[in-house]
Order: sequence, then C-alpha cells, then structure tokens
Amino acid sequence: MNPTSIDPADLQATRDASRKSWLASSNDAQCDFPIQNLPFGIFSDKRNAAPRAGVAIGDAIVDLAALADAGKLTLGAGGGVFAKPALNDFIALGKDAWRSVRIQLSTLLEASCPTLRDDPALRARVLVAQADATLHLPVDIPGYTDFYSSKEHATNVGSMFRDPKNALLPNWSEMPIGYNGRASSVVVSGTPVRRPNGQLKLPDQERPVFGACRKLDIELETGFIVGRGNALGEPIACADAEDHIFGMVLLNDWSARDIQQWEYVPLGPFNSKGFATTISPWIVTLDALEPFRVAQPEQEPQPLAYLRHDGRHAFDIELEVRLRPADAGEATTIARTNFKHMYWTMAQQLAHHTVAGCNTRVGDLMGSGTISGPTADSFGSLLELTWNGQRPLELASGGTRAFIVDGDALTLAGWCQGDGYRVGFGLCEGTIVPARSS
Repeated sequence: MNPTSIDPADLQATRDASRKSWLASSNDAQCDFPIQNLPFGIFSDKRNAAPRAGVAIGDAIVDLAALADAGKLTLGAGGGVFAKPALNDFIALGKDAWRSVRIQLSTLLEASCPTLRDDPALRARVLVAQADATLHLPVDIPGYTDFYSSKEHATNVGSMFRDPKNALLPNWSEMPIGYNGRASSVVVSGTPVRRPNGQLKLPDQERPVFGACRKLDIELETGFIVGRGNALGEPIACADAEDHIFGMVLLNDWSARDIQQWEYVPLGPFNSKGFATTISPWIVTLDALEPFRVAQPEQEPQPLAYLRHDGRHAFDIELEVRLRPADAGEATTIARTNFKHMYWTMAQQLAHHTVAGCNTRVGDLMGSGTISGPTADSFGSLLELTWNGQRPLELASGGTRAFIVDGDALTLAGWCQGDGYRVGFGLCEGTIVPARSS
C-alpha cells in the first residue's frame, strides 16, 4: 500500500464494531486490545533482546520489524523504522504512514484473512505473547509539559487552599495553564518510584526541614504524543492541532504535596514534580479513538480567537485509579472519572503552548493535568479524595489512606466502551519504594 494514498473507506473499516480477528483473545469484550484498537509500543523478548516496534492485539504483540522483513508490511520509507528502540522515526513519517500501517494490520488480523491465520511458521515469527515481552518507554521524549485543565480539579484545589468563593484565578478560564516538566524522569509503567526527599515547611516550625515527602500523591492524567512538530516562531493553529497529535497514553504525575506547597510560590512546581512521571507503554492513536469523540464542556467566557475550534474535541474515556497495599492482595478502586470532563481540549493546549513561538518536536509529551469529575468519587488525586488528608479513604483490604505509603502500588486504567468491544490503554502502574536515607 502506498502510504500517500489512503482511502477513507479503508480507514473507516478499521473501526467497524463488527470486525473480528482470527486471534481469539482479541475478541473478548473486556480485552483492551481488540482489532479496532491497534496501539503502538516498544518491546523486547527472550528470543530478541533488541527493543523494537510492536502493536498490541489481544494477548499478543505483532512484531512490526519481523512483519516488514517478511514482506507483509510495506511502508514507503522501508521497514527499518520498526527496528528502532523508539517510535520517533516511524511517527516522523506522518499521518498517512500511521494510517497505512493501521489499515494493513487490520486487514492481516481480520478473521477472514489467511495470510497469518493459515501460516503457523509466519505467525510464530511475527507474534509474541505479551506475557513473554518486556515493554519499554515507547518514544524518546525531547520535552514534557503538564497542563492544569480540569475545571473541577482546579476548583477543588483553589477551594482547599484559597477562598472557595473565588477558587479559580482570573486567568484560568482564559487559557490552558501549564508548566514545563522534566522529560528525563518520565518512566514506563512498572518502573518503581522512589519517594522523594526535599524541603518541608511544617506548620509549627519557622524554617523548613529536610526529609522524605510525607504527602505523596498521584494525579490521574492522560498525555498526548506530538506526531508532527512546528518550527520555532511558527505557532500551531487550534483548528490544525489534532493533525499534530499521534496518540494518547495514560499518565501518572506523581506529586509530593508537602514539598510542592513550600516551593510553589513564586515559580511553581520543581522538586515536587521532577522525581517521576509514569506513562502507559501503549500509544492509542487518535484514529482508534475517533468513534468516541464527544463535545467538550461549554467554555465561558468564550476563548480568544486563537483558542477557538469548531466541532467535538473531547473523548469519552473511562478512567480508574486502583490502590493495592504491599501487605494485601486486593486492590481498592479509589476513583472513577472520565476524560470528557476536561475543560481545555488537547487542541487548545497545543495551540496555546505554541502561540508565543515555542517549537515542539516529534515525541514531545503533553500531560492533561489531573482529571477530576463532578462527584467526590471522581476526583483524580488523593489530595482531593481525602481533602488534604482530612477524610482518609477506607481500603477494601482494611486500613485507610490519606496519602501514599511505601509499598503501595498505584494503577491507572482507561478505556473507551464500544458496542461489544473496548479500546483500552492497558495499565499505568508504579510501586512506591522508600526514600533514600539522608
């Protein structure tokens, strides 16, 4: 297939809710990776320790490099981009290349296609069991920005630490607020997270003390991966911004609330946010998410002209947070919310990020900010769920939590619910290990 001649009908067929695969595990209604999804990631396994590109389908991974070497996956630039330890070179080929690969894979994996289905030797060569694979950070991340785009979250935080009657600062409703994070400390799901040390200002002491964070928190977020950058001094128009987005991941913006409270004024987050950010290993493309597009919340006041876009730019993504203590086999679901509540859209975030002339690059990561819903059980952080520790949560295994303790495993999950199938993100997991002794 020529990636410069994508037939819209072929692309639409990849989203057909009735489409099934010959790989039975992908047809389970609760599977995150049906044939309608086909998310991209980087993996390695025992037979080949080299990290390379793959696509999740059911309980398996399609080895894109092996499939290209077998002559069953064609790309104008050649299959060499799939043998790389990051997806950046493939992503840089552009949207038509992404779509070409999606269409070809959907065809090869479809129930009636004999190419892989009836060739056991080829299947053994190009399919790897997810249970036998190690998943790696999917992209080389040149830059990381985190936004603050949930009105419910910002209102909760403003009410908690400022005046509940004036919870939102005047600029919050005018533009997507964000800060430049630390790309070097973004890690893939499953990487242990060390409790950070830092300065803590205790209420009964005049000066700060140094020690381990006492109010460690999660932030339930998604992130998007930039698929097409922009030159320095050339902003991305809001109407064009989604064409610059490759896909989405789950993101846990681990936060040291007590360190953050002391350092936040005058320049915002620093050590409280730079110790770790966890993302899920599979990137779900916007093409896979298209059937779940919904209208974003009404924005009042109407944004300035450069932040306006017509149509629907939110996505109906169900999200959960689960907490499992080290001494318990049972996890507690502590929050359920939905990405569709986000006030500022991804397109608006990217347009505002570049409006002053900031350039972006392929692989840049943009975090949504904590995703909180309108009800108390839909808040996306322990800060909100426990109201800064005042209302500890009851755990299913016994005990309570105000903030995260050492040994706790936190898991984010997300999916879009289709008719008899779901487009899922897999899991975004991290376990807290003790701080280094000072």
